[in-house]
Amino acid sequence: MGTPHTLLAVALLALPTSGAAAAISTANPPGAWREQQAVAALFREAGVEGTFVLLDERSGELHGHNQSRAEQRFVPASSFKIANALIGLSLGAVTSVDAVIPYTGDAAPFMREWLQPMGLRGAMKVSNVPLYQELARRIGLQRMREALVRLGYGNQQIGSDVTTFWLRGPLVISAVEQTRFLSRLAHRTLPFPAQAQRQVAEITQVESGPGWSLHAKTGWQNAPGAGVG
Repeated sequence: MGTPHTLLAVALLALPTSGAAAAISTANPPGAWREQQAVAALFREAGVEGTFVLLDERSGELHGHNQSRAEQRFVPASSFKIANALIGLSLGAVTSVDAVIPYTGDAAPFMREWLQPMGLRGAMKVSNVPLYQELARRIGLQRMREALVRLGYGNQQIGSDVTTFWLRGPLVISAVEQTRFLSRLAHRTLPFPAQAQRQVAEITQVESGPGWSLHAKTGWQNAPGAGVG
């Protein structure tokens, strides 16, 4: 049996500018799913079970592979760093994406890079778990819970440990929900300051070109259950 993976993506295609909203197609209902056989073939060739989601904002359609799995909720793992950074910046738990946050993890961490002084920008790049756990401590359980409700993020459940709820649960979210969350972030329409949303978009950018940019965040490929990324 292939290794389970949960993959997700958000693609912002032909985003409407002012005066162009009427050009958006309504031929398909919002959220309609189109299974892409070419993507399914890639999963078969790799020998993995998983899902891929792409949102076409021109039509409102979701394109991808394995709709049932795309709608199934899993722990977000390190992909939650996107929401964590947004909440922390918005609530003043950190002053900027480059403000250094002291390392409070193990002396021999999973990655040696985590020991270097860094802020949210550097920690996003190397997926520094202890640093983002420290950010979550600064935010606190009550404010974190309220923020996830405002965002409508997954099941919005964080339990009693503010440092592990996105790794061990109870927080879970589906690939489709993640994709719609990222779309709102790209449009700066989440219920948090636009400046904070711009900063988070900036530190998740991995590639760019004329008229486009690619933003990404790893999840947890070697998780004991399904890999998330």
